[in-house]
Amino acid sequence: MRARRAVAQASRSNDEAGRATARTEVDRLKRAPGERGPVWWDDGAPDYNRHMVRSTPYAPWFAGLAEISGPPD
Repeated sequence: MRARRAVAQASRSNDEAGRATARTEVDRLKRAPGERGPVWWDDGAPDYNRHMVRSTPYAPWFAGLAEISGPPD
């Protein structure tokens, strides 16, 4: 994505104004298809995004994954 490259280039050259402009463009491009911004669907289920898995109804399932696969290498 050109906008992300523009963010990196502005960061490397310490161009704060250019960086802010590029980040705004990245945000605009991510909002357009619904990747960012308010939820555009409503299936009635609670939104557990940005929650620790241990504090969601998925905690037992997640804990079981370690038992299946073992500790990380």
